[in-house]
Amino acid sequence: MNSPAASIVATGRMGCTMSRAIVVVLDSMGVGAAGDAAAYGNSGADTFGHIAEACASGRADNAQRSGTLRVPHLASLGLINAAEAARGAKLPIERPAEPTGLYGFAAERSRGKDTPSGHWEMMGLPVEFDWGYFPDTEPCFPAELTAALIDRGGIDGILGNRHASGTQIIAELGEEHLRTLWPIVYTSADSVLQIAAHEERFGLQRLYRLCTVARELVDPYRVGRVIARPFVGDSAATFVRTGNRRDLSTPPYAPTLLDVAKSAGREVICIGKIADIFAHQGVTRTIKAHGNAAVMDRLLEAMADGPDGSMLFANCVDFDTNFGHRRNVAGYAGALEAFDAYVPRLRDAMREDDIVVLSADHGCDPTFPGTDHTREYIPIIAFGPGIAAGDIGRRDTFADIGQSLATHLDLGPLDHGHSFL
Repeated sequence: MNSPAASIVATGRMGCTMSRAIVVVLDSMGVGAAGDAAAYGNSGADTFGHIAEACASGRADNAQRSGTLRVPHLASLGLINAAEAARGAKLPIERPAEPTGLYGFAAERSRGKDTPSGHWEMMGLPVEFDWGYFPDTEPCFPAELTAALIDRGGIDGILGNRHASGTQIIAELGEEHLRTLWPIVYTSADSVLQIAAHEERFGLQRLYRLCTVARELVDPYRVGRVIARPFVGDSAATFVRTGNRRDLSTPPYAPTLLDVAKSAGREVICIGKIADIFAHQGVTRTIKAHGNAAVMDRLLEAMADGPDGSMLFANCVDFDTNFGHRRNVAGYAGALEAFDAYVPRLRDAMREDDIVVLSADHGCDPTFPGTDHTREYIPIIAFGPGIAAGDIGRRDTFADIGQSLATHLDLGPLDHGHSFL
């Protein structure tokens, strides 16, 4: 990876103001089955398209929203055009005659359909090795791993030990957890080990310590993440996960755009779970936020005082966690409409040389069988005062996003991807 010139500092060459980059990940908002979706069992998946179709047919109506999906600001930037190009068919939704943003879609080069792979590749680092996965059996974890977790974690046993939806397994086993204080340990189709425990009765810091032990134990298995899933409540009817989730990711195996920016003396400000996904590598400031609205509010605040030359990176996880995995079409549609209302506020918060990129890390089609991520194309929407509108077409890798941001930030070329700027 080429190093940026040491003479470039936050004020830029010859004292000129430097550009900033703002990236927002609409977590899981795929725009159609990728060319290799069949290899992942995801033929026909289309997160955004199927939500739009459900809205048009009335199948996504509820007390909070009804009718055709209404995302006028995203549509004006080219989202509908990008989604229709990716899926190869029209959508039942209004679109502008001429989009005002750069728009296109990208295929994933990494071998997975998981959070770290998608985010790392977006930042210029495709994951071209196979993660380790736990089999869909019961028990799913190797006996030696379970024994070591119990011994080193100072617990008497575990519950779960299988593939499961996080909310469902807490409802099923949460009351037993309160009786025994055995943590609920489970996995999914992703490369992950998740541990759920009651935030008050088991203890939040105790849960974090146990996850730290688990992170060390799963390294030989090439597992991407260990996730702490604290919850509160007194019974299956009242259990709810809290905002104190923590992701312990394996560090990126090589530098990403975040590392390049930090090494160049730039501020890299991460909102939501972004810092965890990169194991805090290349991050200069972390802003915690729970929920899409809080993430966007904190991002707008950070944009107000983010220094010239900085990179601001946010993840709106509700799309995936609350709606994609839970197969909640109406909730996903409502969340998209709520996010759309933030687009004018993003525009208003931008400076003259800023760029905003909206994208996703994978799909999670709420109409598709199962509760796992789906292998899909992702949208790329870019806009800013100095960004010309246009169709950037199909991109062969998410890394084109990172390469384009490196170009915009004047950080020199990355090893992967081609700039669309």
